[in-house]
Amino acid sequence: MLIEQPTFWEITAYLLEGFWATVKIFGMTLLTALPLGLIIAFGSMSKFSPLKWFVKGLVWIIRGTPLMLQLIVIYYGPGILFDVQVGSTYHETATYITFTINYACYFSEIYRGGIEGIPRGQYEACQVLGMNKIQTFFRVVLMQVVKRIIPPMSNEIITLVKDTAIARIIGYYEIIHNAQYYAKNVGLIWPLFYTGAFYLVFCGLLTILFSRIEKKLSYYKV
Repeated sequence: MLIEQPTFWEITAYLLEGFWATVKIFGMTLLTALPLGLIIAFGSMSKFSPLKWFVKGLVWIIRGTPLMLQLIVIYYGPGILFDVQVGSTYHETATYITFTINYACYFSEIYRGGIEGIPRGQYEACQVLGMNKIQTFFRVVLMQVVKRIIPPMSNEIITLVKDTAIARIIGYYEIIHNAQYYAKNVGLIWPLFYTGAFYLVFCGLLTILFSRIEKKLSYYKV
């Protein structure tokens, strides 16, 4: 039995549906992981030892295990451990949760490195001027930290674009999942290569964006 071959535009439309799912993972992860990462960074620098070592342990576990393993645990864990029936859309929720926790831990280390890299003398100078810790952070430290973390942060964010492909292992219909449909059911392999164009354009735009941000901040020498 002959299977009708889809047109280039039909394939493009289907891949665009998957690419939108990819963009949603990317957007939701940034929206939640960037602020959560800052909270985790403050926790890892806390003077309260139990909190500090708990946070450091969490970051160590997340950074030391594969994202794919974390995704599988979050997706299958509730059903296996607690006999909880998850809904048909749980693959999407599990993806957002996993990516948020994973990238928040990576971002936290970038934040921590940026904050701890500020010379101690600047904090002491702010104390002499009568500034409290909040004023010191927002008026003196923040822009220096932003300048320091842009390069490593841009690398992690571009990596996030490519890591979204891992979500397909739990049935999340992102772009590569949709391309695999044609390889399995129609015998077309080129849609898989075609997905590379979507990633290249997306990563290229992000590269340009971060390059401009770095130039904007280049006046601020640290």
